[in-house]
Amino acid sequence: MSTLRIERTATGRIAAGAMRLGSTFGLAILLAALIVLFTILAPDTFLTAFTFQSLLNSRSINALLALAVMLPLATNNYDLSAAAILGLAQVLANGLQTQENLSWPVVVVVILLIGAAVGFINGVLVTRLRINSFIATLGTGSLLLGFNQWYTGGQQIIGQLPDSFTALSSNIPVVGIPAPVAYVLVLGIVLWLALDFLPIGRHFYVIGDNPRAAQLLGIATGRHVTLAFCLSGLIAAFAGIILQAQLRVGQSTVGQEFLLPAFTGALLGATSINPGRANVWGTLLAVAVLGVAVAGLSQLGAPFFVEPIFNGGMLLLAVGLAVYAQHRRETSTAG
Repeated sequence: MSTLRIERTATGRIAAGAMRLGSTFGLAILLAALIVLFTILAPDTFLTAFTFQSLLNSRSINALLALAVMLPLATNNYDLSAAAILGLAQVLANGLQTQENLSWPVVVVVILLIGAAVGFINGVLVTRLRINSFIATLGTGSLLLGFNQWYTGGQQIIGQLPDSFTALSSNIPVVGIPAPVAYVLVLGIVLWLALDFLPIGRHFYVIGDNPRAAQLLGIATGRHVTLAFCLSGLIAAFAGIILQAQLRVGQSTVGQEFLLPAFTGALLGATSINPGRANVWGTLLAVAVLGVAVAGLSQLGAPFFVEPIFNGGMLLLAVGLAVYAQHRRETSTAG
């Protein structure tokens, strides 16, 4: 009997270890599997420098916006205005230069301040007026969308942008990677250090796990939540600036299509690397999984509507896994 018990214990430990490994590195394993799969199915087109160059360049905006919405998520709040901030920023980045004749460094500063200001307003609505973050940011996002359409008149804004501005999205000399990828990596490292090694990150996570406990510990909950929204607005505005450097045309319709992939990346990322918490590397892995999957399916001839279907399905999966993980934590705590 003792031998049988030892075998069962060993088997249980192996299974538990495999589950922890899968939950921690599941997205990385899935990403590698997708690359191998699409390389086999589309050997002539998928595993090429052009595919990965275009994938990195196009998905960098998704990654920036996913990192933006990840910060309020760490405090258990939602920023549905992030995509509208991005859309307004990319329009203003063109209009303020070509229509108002402002220099691009000034335009960048103005747009970043607008993004941070919108985030501050969101924080005040949520922390001071006690409006649910879903409703508050949905409202501010709709207001920004309306302002965007008023500013553009529903038309494209076209004008000659300086080369020094469009160079913000060009390849970095010597290194040879798109500049937006470098922005994502630098921002990711900064946020990772802040969230995992500095008090601000611990405060964000405590607030997200238990706001009442955060207050008892003396954490300024309202100030930290407002800061999370300000940073989210700032990053979203920066993403809009880089998007305009890529597009070179201001379009009032651009922005909202980035919202679903951003939240899918942030929520799905919370199931990996540091399961149960919004985290940087899980978010970036999730964005990479979504990008590789959509690119591979497109090369295999999938129709254009596959991307929103895939993103929506992955979002539901991410939420389902998050609810399951929360239930398991509550059950283990109660036990």
